[in-house]
Amino acid sequence: MREPIDPAPLRSFLEQEKIASLEQLKEALCTGGTMTVFRKLRALGYLSSYSHCGKFYTLKDIAQFDARGLWSHHSIWFSHYGNLIETAREFVEESTQGYTVAELEDLLHVECKAALLKLSQQERLAREKVAGLYVYFCASAGKQRAQRSARAQPQPGTAGHGHALAHELKAAIVLFHSLLDEKQRRIHAGLEAYKLGHGGDEKIADLLGIDRHTVAKGRRELLGGDVFTERIRQSGGGRKSQEKKRPKSSSGSQPS
Repeated sequence: MREPIDPAPLRSFLEQEKIASLEQLKEALCTGGTMTVFRKLRALGYLSSYSHCGKFYTLKDIAQFDARGLWSHHSIWFSHYGNLIETAREFVEESTQGYTVAELEDLLHVECKAALLKLSQQERLAREKVAGLYVYFCASAGKQRAQRSARAQPQPGTAGHGHALAHELKAAIVLFHSLLDEKQRRIHAGLEAYKLGHGGDEKIADLLGIDRHTVAKGRRELLGGDVFTERIRQSGGGRKSQEKKRPKSSSGSQPS
Protein backbone atom coordinates (compact mmCIF):
# COMPACT_ATOMS: atom_id res chain seq x y z
CA MET A 1 0.00 0.00 0.00
CA ARG A 2 1.35 3.39 -1.07
CA GLU A 3 2.20 5.73 1.79
CA PRO A 4 -0.04 8.80 2.05
CA ILE A 5 1.26 11.96 0.44
CA ASP A 6 2.34 14.67 2.84
CA PRO A 7 3.41 17.66 0.70
CA ALA A 8 3.88 20.02 3.67
CA PRO A 9 7.69 19.56 3.98
CA LEU A 10 8.08 20.17 0.26
CA ARG A 11 5.98 23.33 0.41
CA SER A 12 7.97 24.59 3.37
CA PHE A 13 11.24 24.00 1.52
CA LEU A 14 10.11 25.74 -1.67
CA GLU A 15 8.59 28.67 0.17
CA GLN A 16 12.03 29.26 1.64
CA GLU A 17 14.15 28.56 -1.46
CA LYS A 18 11.61 29.67 -4.13
CA ILE A 19 13.04 27.23 -6.71
CA ALA A 20 14.96 23.96 -6.64
CA SER A 21 16.30 21.21 -8.89
CA LEU A 22 15.10 17.62 -8.66
CA GLU A 23 18.25 16.60 -6.80
CA GLN A 24 17.78 19.41 -4.29
CA LEU A 25 14.18 18.35 -3.73
CA LYS A 26 15.22 14.74 -3.17
CA GLU A 27 17.82 15.84 -0.65
CA ALA A 28 15.31 18.07 1.16
CA LEU A 29 12.79 15.22 1.37
CA CYS A 30 15.43 12.58 2.23
CA THR A 31 14.33 10.36 -0.63
CA GLY A 32 15.89 8.91 -3.75
CA GLY A 33 12.56 8.35 -5.47
CA THR A 34 11.83 10.62 -8.43
CA MET A 35 8.16 9.64 -8.51
CA THR A 36 7.84 10.40 -4.79
CA VAL A 37 8.97 13.97 -5.44
CA PHE A 38 6.65 14.43 -8.41
CA ARG A 39 3.63 13.06 -6.54
CA LYS A 40 4.19 15.74 -3.92
CA LEU A 41 4.79 18.42 -6.55
CA ARG A 42 1.57 17.51 -8.35
CA ALA A 43 -0.35 17.65 -5.10
CA LEU A 44 0.84 21.25 -4.60
CA GLY A 45 0.62 22.46 -8.20
CA TYR A 46 4.07 23.03 -9.68
CA LEU A 47 5.87 24.66 -12.61
CA SER A 48 9.10 23.69 -14.31
CA SER A 49 11.46 26.33 -15.68
CA TYR A 50 11.50 27.07 -19.39
CA SER A 51 15.18 27.98 -19.10
CA HIS A 52 17.97 25.59 -18.05
CA CYS A 53 16.23 22.74 -19.93
CA GLY A 54 13.36 22.64 -17.43
CA LYS A 55 15.60 21.44 -14.60
CA PHE A 56 14.18 23.71 -11.90
CA TYR A 57 10.81 23.65 -10.16
CA THR A 58 8.63 26.01 -8.19
CA LEU A 59 5.01 26.18 -7.05
CA LYS A 60 2.37 28.07 -9.01
CA ASP A 61 1.49 30.24 -6.04
CA ILE A 62 5.15 31.18 -5.47
CA ALA A 63 5.82 32.51 -8.98
CA GLN A 64 5.11 36.23 -9.33
CA PHE A 65 4.53 36.67 -13.05
CA ASP A 66 4.92 40.04 -14.73
CA ALA A 67 2.51 41.46 -17.33
CA ARG A 68 4.11 39.23 -19.98
CA GLY A 69 3.57 36.08 -17.93
CA LEU A 70 7.26 35.65 -17.01
CA TRP A 71 9.04 35.31 -13.67
CA SER A 72 12.68 34.72 -12.82
CA HIS A 73 14.62 33.86 -9.70
CA HIS A 74 18.43 33.83 -9.76
CA SER A 75 18.23 34.21 -13.57
CA ILE A 76 16.18 31.02 -13.90
CA TRP A 77 13.03 31.72 -15.89
CA PHE A 78 9.48 30.43 -15.53
CA SER A 79 6.46 31.11 -17.71
CA HIS A 80 2.75 31.25 -17.07
CA TYR A 81 2.40 29.40 -20.41
CA GLY A 82 4.57 26.42 -19.45
CA ASN A 83 7.65 25.22 -21.30
CA LEU A 84 9.73 27.10 -23.88
CA ILE A 85 7.78 25.74 -26.85
CA GLU A 86 4.43 26.99 -25.54
CA THR A 87 5.90 30.27 -24.33
CA ALA A 88 7.50 31.00 -27.70
CA ARG A 89 4.25 30.19 -29.50
CA GLU A 90 2.23 32.46 -27.21
CA PHE A 91 4.65 35.37 -27.57
CA VAL A 92 4.68 35.13 -31.37
CA GLU A 93 0.91 34.79 -31.64
CA GLU A 94 0.32 37.83 -29.41
CA SER A 95 2.98 40.01 -31.06
CA THR A 96 2.07 42.88 -33.39
CA GLN A 97 4.66 42.04 -36.06
CA GLY A 98 6.04 38.59 -35.30
CA TYR A 99 9.57 37.94 -34.06
CA THR A 100 12.96 37.03 -35.40
CA VAL A 101 14.98 34.56 -33.35
CA ALA A 102 17.15 37.35 -31.92
CA GLU A 103 14.15 39.51 -31.00
CA LEU A 104 12.45 36.71 -29.11
CA GLU A 105 15.68 35.72 -27.37
CA ASP A 106 16.00 39.29 -26.08
CA LEU A 107 12.56 38.93 -24.49
CA LEU A 108 12.84 35.38 -23.14
CA HIS A 109 16.56 35.43 -22.17
CA VAL A 110 17.18 31.97 -23.63
CA GLU A 111 18.06 30.46 -27.01
CA CYS A 112 14.87 30.11 -29.04
CA LYS A 113 15.96 28.91 -32.49
CA ALA A 114 15.26 25.21 -31.94
CA ALA A 115 11.86 25.91 -30.34
CA LEU A 116 10.79 28.22 -33.17
CA LEU A 117 11.95 25.76 -35.83
CA LYS A 118 9.95 22.98 -34.17
CA LEU A 119 6.83 25.16 -34.04
CA SER A 120 7.29 26.00 -37.72
CA GLN A 121 7.75 22.35 -38.67
CA GLN A 122 4.60 21.47 -36.74
CA GLU A 123 2.83 24.31 -38.62
CA ARG A 124 1.91 25.95 -35.31
CA LEU A 125 3.77 29.06 -36.48
CA ALA A 126 4.57 30.43 -39.92
CA ARG A 127 8.08 31.38 -41.01
CA GLU A 128 9.03 33.83 -43.74
CA LYS A 129 12.24 35.56 -44.80
CA VAL A 130 11.96 39.33 -44.46
CA ALA A 131 14.87 41.63 -45.32
CA GLY A 132 17.29 38.72 -45.12
CA LEU A 133 16.08 37.44 -41.72
CA TYR A 134 13.60 34.69 -40.88
CA VAL A 135 10.58 36.08 -39.07
CA TYR A 136 8.06 33.91 -37.25
CA PHE A 137 4.38 34.82 -37.51
CA CYS A 138 1.08 33.53 -36.17
CA ALA A 139 -0.24 30.46 -38.00
CA SER A 140 -3.71 32.04 -38.33
CA ALA A 141 -3.96 33.61 -41.79
CA GLY A 142 -5.77 36.76 -40.65
CA LYS A 143 -3.41 37.57 -37.77
CA GLN A 144 -0.45 36.61 -39.93
CA ARG A 145 -1.37 39.21 -42.58
CA ALA A 146 -1.67 41.91 -39.93
CA GLN A 147 1.72 40.99 -38.46
CA ARG A 148 3.40 41.03 -41.86
CA SER A 149 1.88 44.40 -42.66
CA ALA A 150 3.10 45.85 -39.36
CA ARG A 151 6.56 44.38 -39.94
CA ALA A 152 6.71 46.10 -43.34
CA GLN A 153 6.12 49.54 -41.79
CA PRO A 154 9.35 51.42 -40.94
CA GLN A 155 9.77 52.01 -37.22
CA PRO A 156 10.35 55.67 -36.22
CA GLY A 157 13.99 56.41 -35.43
CA THR A 158 15.26 52.92 -36.22
CA ALA A 159 15.46 52.98 -40.03
CA GLY A 160 14.95 49.23 -39.99
CA HIS A 161 17.91 48.57 -37.70
CA GLY A 162 16.16 48.24 -34.35
CA HIS A 163 18.03 45.13 -33.28
CA ALA A 164 21.42 46.58 -34.21
CA LEU A 165 20.50 49.77 -32.37
CA ALA A 166 19.63 47.75 -29.28
CA HIS A 167 23.09 46.17 -29.29
CA GLU A 168 24.76 49.55 -29.83
CA LEU A 169 22.81 50.96 -26.89
CA LYS A 170 23.90 48.08 -24.66
CA ALA A 171 27.53 48.66 -25.67
CA ALA A 172 27.18 52.36 -24.88
CA ILE A 173 25.73 51.58 -21.43
CA VAL A 174 28.63 49.24 -20.66
CA LEU A 175 31.19 51.81 -21.85
CA PHE A 176 29.65 54.66 -19.86
CA HIS A 177 29.44 52.42 -16.78
CA SER A 178 33.18 51.72 -16.98
CA LEU A 179 33.97 55.43 -16.73
CA LEU A 180 32.29 55.89 -13.36
CA ASP A 181 33.54 55.43 -9.81
CA GLU A 182 32.16 52.68 -7.56
CA LYS A 183 29.17 54.57 -6.16
CA GLN A 184 28.31 56.11 -9.51
CA ARG A 185 28.39 52.66 -11.11
CA ARG A 186 25.94 51.37 -8.53
CA ILE A 187 23.58 54.32 -9.02
CA HIS A 188 23.86 54.08 -12.81
CA ALA A 189 23.07 50.36 -12.72
CA GLY A 190 20.06 51.09 -10.50
CA LEU A 191 18.83 53.75 -12.93
CA GLU A 192 19.07 51.45 -15.95
CA ALA A 193 17.30 48.67 -14.05
CA TYR A 194 14.53 51.06 -12.98
CA LYS A 195 14.02 52.11 -16.61
CA LEU A 196 13.54 48.47 -17.64
CA GLY A 197 10.91 47.79 -14.97
CA HIS A 198 10.16 44.27 -13.72
CA GLY A 199 13.17 41.99 -14.06
CA GLY A 200 15.47 44.94 -14.71
CA ASP A 201 17.86 44.07 -11.87
CA GLU A 202 18.70 40.69 -13.40
CA LYS A 203 19.02 42.09 -16.94
CA ILE A 204 21.35 44.91 -15.97
CA ALA A 205 23.37 42.64 -13.68
CA ASP A 206 23.91 40.25 -16.60
CA LEU A 207 24.75 43.10 -18.99
CA LEU A 208 27.27 44.77 -16.69
CA GLY A 209 28.64 41.62 -15.10
CA ILE A 210 27.81 42.64 -11.54
CA ASP A 211 25.79 41.15 -8.70
CA ARG A 212 22.05 41.82 -8.94
CA HIS A 213 22.02 42.80 -5.26
CA THR A 214 24.40 45.64 -6.14
CA VAL A 215 21.94 46.76 -8.83
CA ALA A 216 19.05 46.58 -6.39
CA LYS A 217 21.01 48.61 -3.82
CA GLY A 218 21.74 51.29 -6.41
CA ARG A 219 18.09 51.43 -7.40
CA ARG A 220 17.02 51.81 -3.77
CA GLU A 221 19.56 54.58 -3.25
CA LEU A 222 18.35 56.34 -6.38
CA LEU A 223 14.67 56.15 -5.48
CA GLY A 224 15.39 57.04 -1.86
CA GLY A 225 17.30 60.15 -2.87
CA ASP A 226 20.53 58.86 -1.32
CA VAL A 227 22.68 59.96 -4.25
CA PHE A 228 24.60 62.86 -2.75
CA THR A 229 28.27 62.84 -3.70
CA GLU A 230 31.12 64.32 -1.74
CA ARG A 231 31.90 67.98 -2.39
CA ILE A 232 34.52 68.33 -5.07
CA ARG A 233 36.04 71.29 -3.21
CA GLN A 234 36.39 71.48 0.47
CA SER A 235 34.71 74.34 2.21
CA GLY A 236 36.83 77.45 1.72
CA GLY A 237 38.64 76.02 -1.28
CA GLY A 238 38.71 77.40 -4.77
CA ARG A 239 39.74 80.79 -6.06
CA LYS A 240 39.98 83.48 -3.43
CA SER A 241 37.41 86.21 -3.79
CA GLN A 242 38.86 89.58 -4.67
CA GLU A 243 37.62 92.76 -3.08
CA LYS A 244 36.83 95.50 -5.48
CA LYS A 245 39.25 98.43 -5.16
CA ARG A 246 37.61 101.78 -4.77
CA PRO A 247 38.98 104.37 -7.15
CA LYS A 248 40.69 107.27 -5.38
CA SER A 249 38.68 110.42 -5.31
CA SER A 250 40.19 113.35 -7.23
CA SER A 251 39.15 115.66 -4.38
CA GLY A 252 41.30 113.70 -2.00
CA SER A 253 44.40 113.85 -4.14
CA GLN A 254 47.34 116.00 -3.02
CA PRO A 255 48.38 118.93 -5.22
CA SER A 256 51.67 118.50 -6.97
